[in-house]
Amino acid sequence: MKKLIAAALFTFILLVSCTPQASTAPAIPGTAFSTAEQIAQGKTIFENSCGKCHKLPDPASHNPVQWVGIMNSMAPKAKLTDEQHQWVYDYIVSGKK
Repeated sequence: MKKLIAAALFTFILLVSCTPQASTAPAIPGTAFSTAEQIAQGKTIFENSCGKCHKLPDPASHNPVQWVGIMNSMAPKAKLTDEQHQWVYDYIVSGKK
């Protein structure tokens, strides 16, 4: 009986350790995917594209999760590419001014 349990446990561990990870995204919300240069470009895009239509919001006025929703609704209006969207988001949640 002990051999059967040991074999089952070994098989389980083997299967779990060999399973590919589902995501390589950081587990911490707000962790930047962009380089410092891209974040700087995100700031420029934020100021120029977002500032064309309305007063710029303070990045600290919302948390990273709230910014996801805001960015998802505003990026298409600003005609941002997926890359630009990511750079602006990373700039906003980076806390850099």
